[in-house]
Amino acid sequence: MKTYKRILAFDIGGTGLKAAVIDPKGKLISEHLHVATPRPAEPKQVVKLLVEMGKSIMPFDCISIGFPGVVKGTRVVTAPNLGTDMWAGFDLAGQLSKKFGHKPARLTNDADMQGLAVVRGKGLEFVMTLGTGFGTALFLNGELMPHMEIAHLPIHDGKDFDDYIGDRALKKIGKKKWNKRIEKILPMMYSLLHFDHVYIGGGNARHIDFKLPPHTSIVPNIAGIEGGAALWRHGDRVVVTALS
Repeated sequence: MKTYKRILAFDIGGTGLKAAVIDPKGKLISEHLHVATPRPAEPKQVVKLLVEMGKSIMPFDCISIGFPGVVKGTRVVTAPNLGTDMWAGFDLAGQLSKKFGHKPARLTNDADMQGLAVVRGKGLEFVMTLGTGFGTALFLNGELMPHMEIAHLPIHDGKDFDDYIGDRALKKIGKKKWNKRIEKILPMMYSLLHFDHVYIGGGNARHIDFKLPPHTSIVPNIAGIEGGAALWRHGDRVVVTALS
């Protein structure tokens, strides 16, 4: 069984593209790079930027990719904050593998990848990411469950969760009203899932200013990179059975 000691991890977001080389425990062993996501976020342009970042922090043995949407295998299914019409069916992991000399590459949802870095493996654990949109991931005793796109369920006045608490909403209504919305949806998520613990991450988690309910933790945004180690923790054998 091959062990990968240096993992190039990408965290792709609607606002920024992040990259770093990490060790098998998720610890950064290179510079942490961050560039703005291009607009329009065409796949070829995004791949070009990712390749430039990766080449600047080589060497590495394999590639982990967190993507903001539904993915299956090596391909993108949806990309709500980048443009599904452009991305649907795009072989992102395959393209990045090819660009880096056919190094092995694995692809998962970005919230799932963040969750892989922070969950404790006890009971039902829920991960929420607050960034350009609203990401979610669910784990049972440390095992990643099938991905759910809760972000695109309606919540209020024709708005889905991305519209209601995403970055555009934060900028439009301000931090005070946005915090009230976050405080409102936490019990909604509990009623839906009855989780044992919830982790809140993403770039906008830093704006939360109300007292969090029990069994709730704020996690650092860097977890979106660190979780890439879990995709390779067992070498060539895929043990994360429910990648999106």
